[in-house]
Amino acid sequence: MMGLLPGVYTANKKDGTLYFRASITYRNKHISLGSYQTEHEAHEAYMDANKILSDDTFTLEEFLSNHCTKSLPFEKSIILINFRDNKLYFKTPIYIKKRYFLYFLSQSTVFKFAADDLFYYADHKIMKRGGHLFVSDFGMQVNILARYGIKNFAVCGKDYRFVNGDSTDYRYENIEIINKYHGVCQLIEKGLPIYKAKIHINGDFIIGKYGKEVEAAIAYNKAVDLLLQKGLVKNFTKNYIVELSHEEYRAIYQEIKISNHILEYEI
Repeated sequence: MMGLLPGVYTANKKDGTLYFRASITYRNKHISLGSYQTEHEAHEAYMDANKILSDDTFTLEEFLSNHCTKSLPFEKSIILINFRDNKLYFKTPIYIKKRYFLYFLSQSTVFKFAADDLFYYADHKIMKRGGHLFVSDFGMQVNILARYGIKNFAVCGKDYRFVNGDSTDYRYENIEIINKYHGVCQLIEKGLPIYKAKIHINGDFIIGKYGKEVEAAIAYNKAVDLLLQKGLVKNFTKNYIVELSHEEYRAIYQEIKISNHILEYEI
């Protein structure tokens, strides 16, 4: 096809159907701008990209206020604005700020992350499904909360909290883990913290209350071991405790007391 509009070229699908692609070159980098059904749409995307890259007075804030690109997808617009302003090209919708960065899941949903996480999220696209945020890592869907030491099925406000109240702010200093082990929660009794261990069988069973969080975590593991030995078929997740040596763990495990409800449980 001759005489295509600037920034546009053609391609064919597997079935032979013709479609149009747009691209632009900036700072010696060839950037794909996506696929389009018509030459006009592809050219509009090219013109949108050219406007962003050639006019640094067209700020991120102005773009977010007006979103005045015609065909270029929102995500690609963010990528180009960051490339123009910060001279780093990422394939995910990141905009670098001083000591942190923004990640645009959509125009209305923006997350803050610490600078230490920059290259992780530059290489891992965040997706949202069923209210959960996850990335694809080695072919598996990984909840992003795990990166911050928050276990699966943790409840915000009970097991962890955002210190400043902003649930989109994932900077490390803003995430406080309250209960870091499976089956363990902190209580306050007589003004002092204690740790209750419980396990779900066909309902919640109290394993016991303990003075230290790690003791409650080990008691949970001991209850799991006992129930599995009794023949209970269930996929429990045990606590992995890194702060104790093997000998220290074994000593606590042997001495820790657990509820008679667990000891006498019948399958």
